[in-house]
Amino acid sequence: MELPSSQVYYSQRLRLQYVEWGKKSNKPVILLHGGRDHSRSWDWVAKKLCKEWRVIAPDLRGHGDSEWVNDGNYQMAGYLYDLDQLISQQSLSPVSVVAHSLGAMIALRYTGLYPDKINKLIAIEGLGLSQKNSIIERLNSWIEQRHSLSSRNVKKYKTFDDAVERMSAANSHLSTDTAEHLTRHGIKQNEDGTYSWKFDNYVRNWPPYDIPQNELNKLWAQITCPTFLVGGKDSWHEDPIETGRAKLFRNAKVKIFDNSGHWVHHDRRNEFIELTIDFLAGES
Repeated sequence: MELPSSQVYYSQRLRLQYVEWGKKSNKPVILLHGGRDHSRSWDWVAKKLCKEWRVIAPDLRGHGDSEWVNDGNYQMAGYLYDLDQLISQQSLSPVSVVAHSLGAMIALRYTGLYPDKINKLIAIEGLGLSQKNSIIERLNSWIEQRHSLSSRNVKKYKTFDDAVERMSAANSHLSTDTAEHLTRHGIKQNEDGTYSWKFDNYVRNWPPYDIPQNELNKLWAQITCPTFLVGGKDSWHEDPIETGRAKLFRNAKVKIFDNSGHWVHHDRRNEFIELTIDFLAGES
């Protein structure tokens, strides 16, 4: 597999990494990974896109080879600022974005905030669940989970194969080769020879404060670029057509893949890459 170059940029004093494929003179595309994932999960997609596009895939703060925040608080505002820093520092605007899960949540909100900066957007399961709990309930849950995480030891795997087994257990659709690749770039070897995941355990703890659902709906409605909302039939994620959320977007298509869970770009890789290339190359 063609190897990307590794680059660094800074945001709010954090040293953040991104990997890059393709010529700098090509039109840019940013690939945003999901929670507890990393930039190299996009390698198969990036390898195909880099023939025509400049492909940039960052490690979100607290993930991959990017730094962790000192207090373990991973706010959506911080993720949004990091994305804006990357786009501004590299002069990428207008840029297309392909994003998954947490990355898609970031991309959808950013595009609503700055519709002129995004050319096209593919969001894999980034709408999330409807906010039903009160702020009091969310605060209670956040505090309890923080207590739990503060006393939780970092999981250690005796061998690389043990970590691969855990990766495969998280997604039954993964091939062995894919699971090994995702694990290789998602773990670090500890001093005692064991292996642990690179991401900060505190990224598991979603902040209690978020944009109210009615305001989030308005933000999505401000997205003007062509948008593709993608999902998997076997996922927990709700179909945006069935929930009516697709109607909140001005210019959105929806594709729900059969025989796919939450990680559509892995579970139906070839079909997803074909959809992505056609969408990015097509007329706006």
